[in-house]
Amino acid sequence: MENLKFIQKISSLKELDYQKLIKNDDNPFIQYSFLDSLENSESVSIKNGWQPNHLISFNKTLKGFMPLYIKNNSQGEFVFDHSWSYALSRAGREYYPKLLTAVPFTPCETKKFLQKEFSLDFIDKTKSFMDDKDIETWHILFPDKDLGNKLKENHFIERYGYKFIWQNKNYSCFDDYLNVFKSRQRKNIKSERKKIKDLDITFEIKDLDNITKEDWEIFYDFYKSTYHQRMQMPYLNKKFFEGVHKNKSILKPVIFFAVHKNKKIAGSLCFKSKKTLYGRHWGSSYNINSLHFECCYYQGIEYCIKNKIDTFDPGVQGEHKIRRGFEPQKSSSYHYIHKEDLRGAILDFCNKEEKEIDRYIEACNRYTPFKKEYKIK
Repeated sequence: MENLKFIQKISSLKELDYQKLIKNDDNPFIQYSFLDSLENSESVSIKNGWQPNHLISFNKTLKGFMPLYIKNNSQGEFVFDHSWSYALSRAGREYYPKLLTAVPFTPCETKKFLQKEFSLDFIDKTKSFMDDKDIETWHILFPDKDLGNKLKENHFIERYGYKFIWQNKNYSCFDDYLNVFKSRQRKNIKSERKKIKDLDITFEIKDLDNITKEDWEIFYDFYKSTYHQRMQMPYLNKKFFEGVHKNKSILKPVIFFAVHKNKKIAGSLCFKSKKTLYGRHWGSSYNINSLHFECCYYQGIEYCIKNKIDTFDPGVQGEHKIRRGFEPQKSSSYHYIHKEDLRGAILDFCNKEEKEIDRYIEACNRYTPFKKEYKIK
């Protein structure tokens, strides 16, 4: 029989034991070193609203792991539940703290229950914890589809969102990709790329083979400026990126640097697995027309084509991605609401929201830039 317990930091586990759980899963965001870099840098910590409370199962050796955080806010989640919080507050009850199973600041699908075989142990143990601490809600964001189906069978409410994904149809080059576009949209993209070229802006790609500590210093300044322009503090600090660099062989970061007159002026950070390139963060020293599109989208698409990567996930939301060839898809999160009165209200909310999401995706599909003979699959 397996034992269960909560742990307050992932570093209390041996990395080798953890890595045995994920086996051949090369998704960068569920790797031990990614989660540990978040915690070790204190980008994820009690002081900024993320209290690690991971659940593990063990029997002499580690048998299972579920990322879990006690949250005192809803920042950095990319699934917005502020209206739920306000509603419960008006009823005279506390929405926070809440429980969250997710990868912090990362709206990408990953496995959330690392188990050899699915069991209800993690769910039952977490529900008991909610009883003990009088916690009303538990949210599981962007899990794999198999787990999602199991959660629905166990009283979780599915909530839909949307994202835009680029799919590689065995394109030989960027121009080959543009051949599936309507002429007007193809012309628009060529015009955007020409603007950057005419400014003598070139690109350097830094990945596992050539990325340096200095590159991270430069990129962090770009990343930080994006938040400062919005009068916000960045979620991630410099120490986190140092952790990524230290574990680059596992996490596989890729930085696309825009360069002008031998000086880096902007950068986009991605991570990759064998099948997917994940766009995560960006920043720039200058506000240059079309630079964001080139640095965050077109460079990534070219990289996928060259390296035969199947999909490019640039992050959630953003209708401007549609006319650049990113196709709309549903995303899912799952929510366990402990008390029936709130559960009924949220279930009604999610059912109505799903209809809106369906209409939105249908509208997006009408505005994709592809020729009629090109079929979205």
